[in-house]
Amino acid sequence: MTSAERRASGVEERPAPPRLRARDRLLLSLPVLALALMTGAEAYSAPLTQRPPLDARRSSLAAPRATPPARRVLRVCADPNNLPFSNARGEGFENKLAALLAREMGATLEYTWWAQRRGFFRNTVNAGLCDLVPGVPARLEMVLATQPYYRSSYVFVQRRDGRARITSLDDPALRRLKVGVQFVGDDYANTPPAHALAARGIVRNVVGFSVYGDYSKPNPPARIIDAVADGTIDVALVWGPLAGYFARRGAVPMTVVPITPQMDGRSLPLAFDVAMGVRREDAALRAEVDAVLRRRRDAVAAILDEYGVPRVPTPAGGAPRSDGGRS
Repeated sequence: MTSAERRASGVEERPAPPRLRARDRLLLSLPVLALALMTGAEAYSAPLTQRPPLDARRSSLAAPRATPPARRVLRVCADPNNLPFSNARGEGFENKLAALLAREMGATLEYTWWAQRRGFFRNTVNAGLCDLVPGVPARLEMVLATQPYYRSSYVFVQRRDGRARITSLDDPALRRLKVGVQFVGDDYANTPPAHALAARGIVRNVVGFSVYGDYSKPNPPARIIDAVADGTIDVALVWGPLAGYFARRGAVPMTVVPITPQMDGRSLPLAFDVAMGVRREDAALRAEVDAVLRRRRDAVAAILDEYGVPRVPTPAGGAPRSDGGRS
């Protein structure tokens, strides 16, 4: 039947169903948009014989049903196996901070889980899989960072019953003790403490522990703290939040002492400001997160205290620029 014939017979002519573009098909994975698009599609898929009479349709148009408000979602990318920072059960302090943000923003919290390896930012927030990454170096250029919400440093971790009490990178005992450091690649010299030890010629008695570790086991970076507890090494130079959390949960009492000064020489920082990161074009979200972090400063501090995160003051001249070793 032609359009003219349909009009003459009184049959209402309806437009063809719209085609979903590839971008719209992708958005179907978001619950709020899926609901809206499915509701719209249902009118096109119903058989003509099941549609209500024209008068009823006009009546329903005059008094439309209330549409539920759109559900806001805060999408966070995090590592599912990386305590004390995050895990898939939401037990890390970055999980707790993300939950605090979501509540304050009136949003539902959703995660994309991705192991923190090289390329983490490229494949997550900058690929559009999430909107926010907690725990980034405050001056990381890959993202738009919020104001820092804490500052921590590398620390010395030792057993309390150990003979030497290390407080300085220049302590002569570091030349005879078995010293553990974290490394990223296979050169054992790409974290700040490893560089600092190598600059002092302390190499032969150094044991390296990968920051990645065996990902088939829980919390792989914690192995360096386990090595202090069981006596495999005498002292470990570890990123503060990791040390503060696991040292007080170890089998034996341990001490955690920040490495001082915060800058080794003129160019090697050992302390870093930590912030949250969003895509570089998302200044509005950064401003909103900043506002929550300022408003709930005490709650943020309480979460950090609960997890034993050691904090150090910002130096008078400001924090040194660094990417903190994350990529």
